Amino acid sequence: MSKIYLVGIGPGSTDYITPLAFKTVKLADVLVGSRRALQLFPDYQGPTLELRAKNMDEMMDQTVKLARGGNTVVVLSTGDPGFSGVLKPIQNLARDVEVVVVPGISSLQLCAARLLLPWDEANLLTLHGKGNSAPIWDVIDNGRPTLVLPDFRVHELAQYLLDNGADPWRQVAVGERLSYPDEKIFHGTLEEAAHTEFSYLCVMVIY
Repeated sequence: MSKIYLVGIGPGSTDYITPLAFKTVKLADVLVGSRRALQLFPDYQGPTLELRAKNMDEMMDQTVKLARGGNTVVVLSTGDPGFSGVLKPIQNLARDVEVVVVPGISSLQLCAARLLLPWDEANLLTLHGKGNSAPIWDVIDNGRPTLVLPDFRVHELAQYLLDNGADPWRQVAVGERLSYPDEKIFHGTLEEAAHTEFSYLCVMVIY
């Protein structure tokens, strides 16, 4: 039976790619991932499919068709495939293909580590593809810190919270470009975060 391997590649640096992830990539007849993900495996010389925001559905369909055709397809997923990753869309498409998940280190885990935050005592939330929207209100006031992947920009999420009645003095942290040489950790208030420019590679923690 053909297989699709969903391989977590960590938050960005090769330091956080597991040995099993490297081994699994070597099995690939076709390697699928974003440009940033594919660049982490320069030794791979086989055919690739590049994922972009605008072609995601098309590439997922192509991935499944390649696997049904007898190819071993490896899909690279930033962080872990099971959290805001490729597991859900592949499951919806590939019910007749064996899927194997190789877990990776999520940026949420790394952010929690940097902040010495036990993440079994935190809310975990992704807003990727959801916009700055209602799901966040279901968790941020339950007494636990909330680790959230913003839909795009941290300052927009902070402003959304302020516009909807959040306390401007509420404490937040932002892990920016985690695992990269220019990694930064921001500590401040929600008001300060709303007026600070961050890159799009961020995890926000709301206390």
